Amino acid sequence: MKSRTIRWITAMTLVSGLAMPVWLTAQEDTETQEQKSVKMTFSGNAAASPINLNQPDTSTSEEDLAGNGPLGSFTFRYVRPTPNFPSSQPPSNCSGPAQLYFPNIPGAGAGIFRFQDGSLLTVTLTQGGDCIDLVPVPEAHCILTMPITGGTGRFKNASGVLTLTETALPVLADASGNPVFFTETGQITGTVSGVAKGESRQGERQ
Repeated sequence: MKSRTIRWITAMTLVSGLAMPVWLTAQEDTETQEQKSVKMTFSGNAAASPINLNQPDTSTSEEDLAGNGPLGSFTFRYVRPTPNFPSSQPPSNCSGPAQLYFPNIPGAGAGIFRFQDGSLLTVTLTQGGDCIDLVPVPEAHCILTMPITGGTGRFKNASGVLTLTETALPVLADASGNPVFFTETGQITGTVSGVAKGESRQGERQ
């Protein structure tokens, strides 16, 4: 009986010893994830894209941006279809006599952030659109909602929603006088969850 009791205690000790590292690892994995509120500024350019999304009555546009923020420096490229004609039912904040509204087609566009450490963050483009003011000078204001769809590196478990707000100014027109090349400035705000803490701090230091 005494021998059986000793074997039982020994077995329980081994089980406890094995279980503890597993529990610590799970705890450490939880602690390496964090949620970050972000505000990132950017600038760049926009033009027609060589990618054809084959969306009816649209042209594909592309933006190449670069900026910085609490997650580190980054580039951001996104592609989306833009309607060829303005909306006949614009929102109240873009319904003036010298304003045109081009709504975004939900889920038809996507973007990729590339951060300085090589990590990628992917988004899709849902709500929003472009409001173009024709006077005193042509100027476009764009707001896009961008749910996070995945990532690599420190963003492999990322989720959240970002909002892009930007202003575009034409710098080049085609032979018919249609603007075809634009400057872009603005900011991206929102919340990113599931970012690895240590790597996030490394990105902020760079």
